Amino acid sequence: MKPTLKILIISISMFSSTLSIASEVKDHPEAKVHGSLNMAVHNMKYEKPSDDIIRQKLSKLQYEVTQNEGTERPFSNEYWDDKRPGIYVDIVSGEPLFSSTHKYKSGTGWPSFWQPINKVFIVEHQDRSLFSVRTEIRSKFGDSHLGHVFKDGPQPTGLRYCMNSAALKFIPKDDMEKDGYGEYLALLKN
Repeated sequence: MKPTLKILIISISMFSSTLSIASEVKDHPEAKVHGSLNMAVHNMKYEKPSDDIIRQKLSKLQYEVTQNEGTERPFSNEYWDDKRPGIYVDIVSGEPLFSSTHKYKSGTGWPSFWQPINKVFIVEHQDRSLFSVRTEIRSKFGDSHLGHVFKDGPQPTGLRYCMNSAALKFIPKDDMEKDGYGEYLALLKN
């Protein structure tokens, strides 16, 4: 495929994702206040490294979860009970995914969020691997398996993004500016 055609397809896809996001949250005023429909859409600097680099960078568990659709154990993972202010990014690509503002205690033993920072950075796939149909969540550019989304979460979205800590890297609020995520600080101001 020609590079210009690829760019056009990606641009159309991103535009339609942005329109989809806007239409999904229009009925949720609280989601608009705490969400980030406009953030980072202009700053698409994320990409998936080569498999060799990913293997060097990640632990065995992180690789298994992100690259082979694995699942870590509940209640014994790094972020399931973390309450610090900050954001969670894809451990492979650095894409900003979730904010501590949207995190809640779901009782499942995995970090759970009621919405992502921006749906532009996630992709949903139908998952039929465990004798049921679930919605898998992957990062858009890193193509990392992150977890699943369920329709049993709190308002205003009613969704539970149940993520694997092994797929995430936490960026504390105090480090966000220096690590290149300063535009997301607004999500943490109450």
